[in-house]
Amino acid sequence: MAIHFLKKHWRIVSRRFVFCGILAFLLCGCSTVKPPPTLPGHPKPYKVGKIWYQPLPHAERFSQWGKASWYGTKFHGKKTANGEIYNMYAMTAAHKTLPFDTVVSVRNVENNTAIKVRINDRGPFARSRIIDLSYAAAKKLGIVGPGTAYVEIVALARSIQPDMSKSNTASYPAKDLYEGNFTVQIGAFGEMKNAERLRKELARTYENVYITSYFNGRGTFYRVKVGKYTNLAQANRFERIMIQKGYKGAFAIAED
Repeated sequence: MAIHFLKKHWRIVSRRFVFCGILAFLLCGCSTVKPPPTLPGHPKPYKVGKIWYQPLPHAERFSQWGKASWYGTKFHGKKTANGEIYNMYAMTAAHKTLPFDTVVSVRNVENNTAIKVRINDRGPFARSRIIDLSYAAAKKLGIVGPGTAYVEIVALARSIQPDMSKSNTASYPAKDLYEGNFTVQIGAFGEMKNAERLRKELARTYENVYITSYFNGRGTFYRVKVGKYTNLAQANRFERIMIQKGYKGAFAIAED
């Protein structure tokens, strides 16, 4: 009789343990993961899928190297992350963490073409991609056909906030917010001898011509730069001069 009672009692206890275990599992599954705390001076983080992203408080001295992609007709006319209407024919781009309205230089390292775009959206969230360009920007950079390309991103300034009541095709001139040390990059090469050849060519006419090296994850690039400026506006003026003289890949950049 005692043995029968113990067996029956053990079955009841076992069932309770199993029930409690299942209940605990279900409660854990139903609970939501709390977002990471907002850092002082930072915008609120946001979540895509299972990943949290923390936008940067500013873009000063920001640079990045990686793969760019583009997005077009599927999103044309839809809202971007900052509330604008996406215009695939405007010079804009999406970035995961750069502040909205940051103006960045994007250089295709495969053909040395450089453009400037304004960040007004979030993404890309595909693995290994760092920036999503509008159709117009991708076309100028030469990546519409291949779909992606390795690029170098350099933050230049913050754009004047657009007037949302006006046409979304309006241009947004860059406002010079940064002071510091700037220069103008004329070209980047995979071989030092090619960079040295351009440096000698430029040194015949200009002062402060120099070469810096940069490891991009696949190899070392040698960047030829000209001039030293104390603000972005000065560097931008010299950039335009160099482009007019035939150096189409020239763009202003913050000193390393």
